[in-house]
Amino acid sequence: MDRLMTKTFDPADIKDLIGTLSALVADHADELTALDSAIGDGDHGHNMKRGFEALAADSDAIAAKPLGEALKAAGMKLVMTVGGASGPLFGTLVMTLGKEIGETPDRTAFNTAFRKAVDSVAARGKSEKGQKTMLDVLYPIADALDAGADGAGVVRAANAAAEATVSVLATRGRASFLGERSVGHMDPGSRSVALLTAAIADFMEKRR
Repeated sequence: MDRLMTKTFDPADIKDLIGTLSALVADHADELTALDSAIGDGDHGHNMKRGFEALAADSDAIAAKPLGEALKAAGMKLVMTVGGASGPLFGTLVMTLGKEIGETPDRTAFNTAFRKAVDSVAARGKSEKGQKTMLDVLYPIADALDAGADGAGVVRAANAAAEATVSVLATRGRASFLGERSVGHMDPGSRSVALLTAAIADFMEKRR
């Protein structure tokens, strides 16, 4: 992930990354929907698939923009196309990152921008870490970045945090309506964040 913190992406990089993430979400759509069926509306995976397919369809226009503007455009596309609660939350994350990151971020600037983006998700969803939401993975990622973790370390933190949501009682979102029955199931939004994090880290490593 260090590459993102030291170089500006060119249009080919941005387009390739969008395509990579769109394919990843499509491959895991059924898994994510199954997780959501256990504690939510049962539409998370397919909603994410629709949003990332729309992102891929618009990738030429998005990739032509500078990094920050590309992220803001990508976030807005997710807000408009993912639907459900996930669209505004994932979109807010990406849009805020684009607003804060600058065009040639070093590691400190990237870490600061990412934490601000995570805080914006918390504000948008009126939630906090520990409530069985995607914040349960986003904040550990921010902590790992601040601690100087490399890409593999960030991925380990994300995967461990997603797995830890299995034992958490949901107190926000539709899963909270289940009460104690929400325990024993992984949060689908957290799983999505962990999957996307691993794919981004792998993408960066291959292009070092």
